Amino acid sequence: MFEILILVTIQTLLFSAGQVLLKKAMMTLPSFSWHWDYFRDILANGWLLASGVSFGVATVLWLYIIRHFPLSQAYPLSALSYIIVMIAAIFVFGETVPISRWIGVLLIVVGCFFILK
Repeated sequence: MFEILILVTIQTLLFSAGQVLLKKAMMTLPSFSWHWDYFRDILANGWLLASGVSFGVATVLWLYIIRHFPLSQAYPLSALSYIIVMIAAIFVFGETVPISRWIGVLLIVVGCFFILK
């Protein structure tokens, strides 16, 4: 039980980092256009590259997790990404989170606890 929690936590951190890095990448890109310059900017975007690496490593780890653990246990634990991304939204992007979202996060954490029992 402890092993799956550690692995899913690492996978979720990597996946969440990928989401935050993707948002950072999208904030640095100009408005979409079909010009070569836009696609060159995408290819040269370090945030986007870092996001792709984070997603890639998270995916490989996820493949390991679903091969060795019950999917019915592993997948709900990946919901921890909601918590991680919401906290990152506050600290990285300066977003304000209303109390209703915090209540939702609390319910997710309680649900994850019950999944591990």
